[in-house]
Amino acid sequence: MGVNSVTLVGRAGRDPEVRYFESGSMVANLTIAVNRRSRDDEPDWFNLEIWGKQAQVAADYVKKGSLLGIIGSFKLDRWTDRNSGEERSKPVVRVDRLELLGSKRDSEAAAGGGSFGGGSASDEDVPF
Repeated sequence: MGVNSVTLVGRAGRDPEVRYFESGSMVANLTIAVNRRSRDDEPDWFNLEIWGKQAQVAADYVKKGSLLGIIGSFKLDRWTDRNSGEERSKPVVRVDRLELLGSKRDSEAAAGGGSFGGGSASDEDVPF
């Protein structure tokens, strides 16, 4: 018996990159930075892959700097580099559950509203 479970809390390193497929499915890819216990250490960075309805939530509400909680599983993407012909791999966390953890104020700031400039979000614009 094996267990492959990843739980992370951190901040989005960039806005999600969203791709749509002819089948109607969609995927969102982004990175998350997770701080270590010591503030002196650099954060750990993880690549996230989010599919389906969770990908739509990410596309609509996640911005660079958003505080996120995720539950997922670890996988290793493998491919052959087109230029060099070398085998490459990249660790990825496939997200099963995405939680938006920031406050409404955090969401407004990440969306460009709040006290940091341009416009403000109404209660209807924020999902929580």
